Amino acid sequence: MRFFPALRTGVLITALCLCVQGQNTPSKDTQVNEAKGLPPRAAPADYEAHARAGEVTIAAEFKGHSVPTLEGTYTTEDYVAVETGLFGSPGARTRLSIDDFSLRINGKKTPLSSQPYLLVFSSLKDPEWVPPEAPESKSKTSFGGGGGQGEPPPTPPKMPLELQRVMQQHVQKAALPEGDRALPQAGLIFFQYRGKTEHIRSIELTYTGPAGKATLTLQP
Repeated sequence: MRFFPALRTGVLITALCLCVQGQNTPSKDTQVNEAKGLPPRAAPADYEAHARAGEVTIAAEFKGHSVPTLEGTYTTEDYVAVETGLFGSPGARTRLSIDDFSLRINGKKTPLSSQPYLLVFSSLKDPEWVPPEAPESKSKTSFGGGGGQGEPPPTPPKMPLELQRVMQQHVQKAALPEGDRALPQAGLIFFQYRGKTEHIRSIELTYTGPAGKATLTLQP
């Protein structure tokens, strides 16, 4: 079920505020902080599945909880990503929207609606980031009483805001670009799914857009 317009707008505004938290002045990075997509592969056959929707060929590959970008691969526990490519004849154009895609997992009656990349930021992680070692807590002596017993565990360190912002920009630039575009175009689309991918038995990606309709069977 898709968000009501007002609710979806509110969620997007909240996610955007979290994305820019800690930024006081605009930087050069923010000028290019837009969805540009991934480089399209040489042909639709280079993806794990492809199908025709009118004069456009839709190609896709399921990435699970991984989020591949040009700069590195991140992860998210709350969403799954699908790398999608759209191809056409020379000079072809079409209007792209993530709302044209839905994902059916394990034959569920209601398919998952695509979600804006901004919502992925709250659960985004960089597997290569190593948090600094937490300083050892100073245990109390017997004179201080308690000997350190009952002290709460230290709070796990968080990734610095600047590193979070860079990671988010990488994902944003890898997202499928929207609007009227010349083909080919490619990029990531996201669906909320917190389950383990090893429990997925079947995946169907459906495109219903200006070009027509197509259903692709993807591999878990």
